Amino acid sequence: MSLGQWLAQLMSSLQDPQKVARFQQLCGVEAPVSCTAAAAADPREDEKAEAQLAGESRRRERQPGASGGPPPPGSDRNQCPAKLGDGGAPNGVRNGRATEVGPASPRRAGLLRRNSLTGEEGQLAHVSNWPLHYLFCFGTELGNELFYILFFPFWIWNLDALVGRRLVVIWVLVMYLGQCTKDIIRWPRPASPPVVKLEVFYNSEYSMPSTHAMSGTAIPISMILLTYGRWQYPLTYGLILIPCWCSLVCISRIYMGMHSILDVIAGFLYTILILVIFYPFVDVIDNFNQTHRYAPLIIIGLHLALGIFSFTLDTWSTSRGDTAEILGSGAGIACGSHFTYKMGLLLDPPLDILPLARHPISMTLFGKAILRIFIGMFFVLVVRDMMKRITIPLACKIFSIPCDDIRKARQHMEVELPYRYITYGMVGFSITFLVPYIFFFIGIS
Repeated sequence: MSLGQWLAQLMSSLQDPQKVARFQQLCGVEAPVSCTAAAAADPREDEKAEAQLAGESRRRERQPGASGGPPPPGSDRNQCPAKLGDGGAPNGVRNGRATEVGPASPRRAGLLRRNSLTGEEGQLAHVSNWPLHYLFCFGTELGNELFYILFFPFWIWNLDALVGRRLVVIWVLVMYLGQCTKDIIRWPRPASPPVVKLEVFYNSEYSMPSTHAMSGTAIPISMILLTYGRWQYPLTYGLILIPCWCSLVCISRIYMGMHSILDVIAGFLYTILILVIFYPFVDVIDNFNQTHRYAPLIIIGLHLALGIFSFTLDTWSTSRGDTAEILGSGAGIACGSHFTYKMGLLLDPPLDILPLARHPISMTLFGKAILRIFIGMFFVLVVRDMMKRITIPLACKIFSIPCDDIRKARQHMEVELPYRYITYGMVGFSITFLVPYIFFFIGIS
């Protein structure tokens, strides 16, 4: 057997959904009885449903104005075998039009994540190891929006603004490349059955590589690279943090049924390659963002240009909006850091006093940190809500798109991209400029 054949066989083995299903069973997750019974009674029933879905997709593509392309991600066997008449539906949405999704079944598990754009929910599953389940739920949240919107502001407001800014630069680069690579390779999610989909929020995206695994690798490694030598702490802490954080996020994606083993391995290795190539330039990028005279114009133009490729995909998925959200956040934080530097609101400590020593924890220090978090996050959430209420109706009006159903309106590219980019651009700008200015004004900076 040649090396190429061996590698092809290894990749095929690591991509096998049966391995994901066996890992889920090992962790105490079993498929619903109704799904397994249906699959056992007629193992070809799901293929029939797929054929019906494919025929419906081809009929839509022949309509005027429809574009061709590969089937959307998630259109493989991601649900229990079902016919269209029984509520079966493809998981992807083509050409910016929402798939009609019926009401959620009462047999769905209430604790599972739900895709707010498509209405799709995770499968009902029998979970016997609840501590492990909640641990992996926490691990998968380390790659979701809630974590990012708390983690990066906490670094910038309370710990070290320089480290926080540069973590964002790395995160934007890694996530952007990961999302674009997904849409180039276009591998589907693991088939279900046999896999149990405990989470379907990102089910309409393609699978390879796992961007959760990329984020879960990039953030802890970058934290140690940016802080060791700048702050006084034992390197052992970092060597413990990196594998724990990375493995928890990666394994959680397999447990959730969202990625194959190959997806997470590829995401990990891809991130290492990106860090090796681009990490030496992070210092230069951050200094440019703060000090160059025309930095805001260049930042906004560059982030918009980066989005041109990913914004022109022929299928709708959460990937498109997430990419706009990532680029908007990165542009806003970079622009905010420029104005913060010019006004002297958050000055980095001089190099001659490095490494920095940890301040002793006092009630005053702790109280200010809590105030900054609560006041800052309140302001950020208000900004996000206001921008959402402004940008979606405005985009609908400009492009003559019905705004009666916000969920469907957001699935149009003309609405989704301005909404995501402008809204999260303002969120990022608030994190690094508006909120620090409020802190300075009320005396808790």
